[in-house]
Amino acid sequence: MERVSVWVSARDPISEAGVVSQLRPRPEIRVVSSDEIDAALVAVVVADAVDDETLRMLHVVQRRGFTRTVLVVGHLGDDELIAAVEAGVVGIVRRGEATPERLVQVIGGAAAGDGAVPPDLLGRLLDQVGRLQRQVLGPRGLTFTGLAAREIQVLRLIAEGYDTGEVARQLAYSERTVKNVLHDVTSRLQLRNRSHAVAYALREGLI
Repeated sequence: MERVSVWVSARDPISEAGVVSQLRPRPEIRVVSSDEIDAALVAVVVADAVDDETLRMLHVVQRRGFTRTVLVVGHLGDDELIAAVEAGVVGIVRRGEATPERLVQVIGGAAAGDGAVPPDLLGRLLDQVGRLQRQVLGPRGLTFTGLAAREIQVLRLIAEGYDTGEVARQLAYSERTVKNVLHDVTSRLQLRNRSHAVAYALREGLI
């Protein structure tokens, strides 16, 4: 089994030492120091609450290139939950539930690209996401991927092998409109070409 390299950061040295001491003996985990941070795959951030200072820490971690951050936190309200997710957190563990087994489970999931949120928090997160989709994004024709419904339709047909003319006929658009949609998507998302755009849509589960 390949060990997951983990970097731990906390606002106080006692909390950091506590989490490190739980993880270091585990054969699945390799805890790295700040000097080896570039070798770490998962960042573990420990905090009492998601306040401004914690959010700054999470954004710093995000800028360091971490795409897999686990947050160990004492208190988390609905607004703080959304803020943590926006700051790149993919796994959340309450401090009272942060046993070595639970930490290793969530870290392993983060390393594999999976998210982990306590069940009651997941329900609240989904409620928030649904409300945002209905009240803010939906009326503007947008989705959480940043793609409009029309853009998703075009990419789905391109993925099925249709050329721009066939897509235009299927959707009752002009060919120029279809080409503009593809250009807008590739430019906005910094994709190389339509094949890259299709790959992106597949990866995001859109098609």
